[in-house]
Amino acid sequence: MRSSLRLDAVLVQAVIAGALSFSHLHDLAQAAGQSGWKAWAYPVSVDLLLVASWHRLRTLRNTDAPRQAAWIWFTVALAASLGANVATAGLLDLADVPDWLRILVAGWPALAFLGGTLLAHSPVPTSQQDEAAPVPDEADEGRDQPDRPAPVRDLPVQPEPAQPEPEAIAPATAAPALPAVPSVPPALIAHARKLADSHQAATGHAIDRDTLRSRLGVPAPMADAIAAQLA
Repeated sequence: MRSSLRLDAVLVQAVIAGALSFSHLHDLAQAAGQSGWKAWAYPVSVDLLLVASWHRLRTLRNTDAPRQAAWIWFTVALAASLGANVATAGLLDLADVPDWLRILVAGWPALAFLGGTLLAHSPVPTSQQDEAAPVPDEADEGRDQPDRPAPVRDLPVQPEPAQPEPEAIAPATAAPALPAVPSVPPALIAHARKLADSHQAATGHAIDRDTLRSRLGVPAPMADAIAAQLA
């Protein structure tokens, strides 16, 4: 109940202050030579610029964007409203307005249009709170979760194959053992390749296995393996 009463009091105070400022701006514009609807348009222009600049300041409150321009236009609109209130308080003869005040009143529409355009078309940066949170990687989510055992599926039971009778099993013949191929070090193969190249350069023929075995001093199986690598 108290909050609603306080809110109503604030609204009433704002309405009274706005009406007085609106009236003072109208009287000053009319005294400066702006008659008819033009005198009523001046307070509307001043109040709109004041509201637009204040809204811009609230928009940039949670961002790192510069707010100097919004503060400048807010100060200009506030100075125009406050100046009209002071000028109509008896400090200025409204029947004989000075020329510099007429110039200010006449140039206000262009100034207000420039300020409103700059405030309306300035880019609005996104606040840090509105930035989208990074999407977690599926691999990280899987890494954080404990390993769960895979569900056990019921496999169909297959019948056991019939065992053949002992008389029907033929004795298996042992496969002949293949001779083991000796492993040749890469350094030995490189040395053998140099010997083969020098032999071919000297004789014009490729080196045979016996000559290669005698030059290297290796057994016959290893000489065969080296010759197969050089072929």
